[in-house]
Amino acid sequence: MNTNEVNCKNCEQPFDEGFQFCPHCGQKTNDELTIGVLFYNTISNYFSFDARFFKSFIPLLFKPGYLAKEFIKGKRLLYLHPAQMYLFISVVFFFIFSFSAREQVDTLNNSFQEIFDKDSTVVLDSVQTIKRDSLKHIKDSIARKEIENALKSNKFITGMSDKEIDSIVTLDNLPKKNDVSFNFDEEEIDSLLSVNASDKDIYKAMGLEEDDGWFWQKFYIQQLKFYKAKDAGNVIGMFYDTVPIALFFVLPIFALILKLFYFRRGSYAHHLVFSFYYFSFVFTVLSIIFGVNLVYDISNWIDFLVALSCFLYLFIAMKRFYNQGWFLSFIKTSLSTMVFFPFVLLTAFAILFFSFMFY
Repeated sequence: MNTNEVNCKNCEQPFDEGFQFCPHCGQKTNDELTIGVLFYNTISNYFSFDARFFKSFIPLLFKPGYLAKEFIKGKRLLYLHPAQMYLFISVVFFFIFSFSAREQVDTLNNSFQEIFDKDSTVVLDSVQTIKRDSLKHIKDSIARKEIENALKSNKFITGMSDKEIDSIVTLDNLPKKNDVSFNFDEEEIDSLLSVNASDKDIYKAMGLEEDDGWFWQKFYIQQLKFYKAKDAGNVIGMFYDTVPIALFFVLPIFALILKLFYFRRGSYAHHLVFSFYYFSFVFTVLSIIFGVNLVYDISNWIDFLVALSCFLYLFIAMKRFYNQGWFLSFIKTSLSTMVFFPFVLLTAFAILFFSFMFY
């Protein structure tokens, strides 16, 4: 070995000591490990968080369809790769969203316990001195307030407006706790639980047959688990955890819908590039909204503006990317959204069922 040669720390191949980078593997010759180097390399390797991201971020927000069009034209290194941008922004969004999701899970668990707990009672020392009608009025008022609080704290999940909640709370006959029931005799199940009956006996009382297959056995196991714990929030938590995975299946469906509407405008890969950038924009907007909402409670009408902005962005992006007229682009944007929405609903129901079966 030449005295002026050193061995690369990575590939162990020799090279002249004056080189700044190994000619065999490309690693920097004097790359001391520091906290800054560690985190920069991590982010750069997995998300390409470099100058390309900052060059891409402003056009992503304010120039709909521009990045997808430039990428298709061949500018693959000037801007961040669409899949990398989507991955990075979606990770940021779900990190921010996790704070709101955890609060929703805890709130729903507490509300669900209050609604379904048939054994909880409030003992008042002065109950004997209160007239029956007055006591009924007090209980009715408390029940209405509990329902109102539960519905308002879970508006994010139900999507109900304040007006719709008020219409329920002001009903002449409120739904009672016992009105919300499972598809089995709850009193019988409660009695079996009180005597510590075996799960096998309880499943049988719930309706499980001996010759039922794995699916129904699993369903009854989860149903009993849910009935015991009343932990609806944990099901929703599992739902939120599964959504990021499901999006990797939903996004290609959106690209396929675009391919159907623009079957002469490039290959499926072209529509997939457009979809990656569009969903990156959607997650960017949602990240900003949820991030601000952690500090300041945003009004509900903002949700409508967010949905409208995403539609308008898609409309302009499709017009520019596919080079068609404004009217035809608006029609195709509306139709593609209408076709895509049922797939979103079906995916949401599938995820919710999966969450119930495996939470």
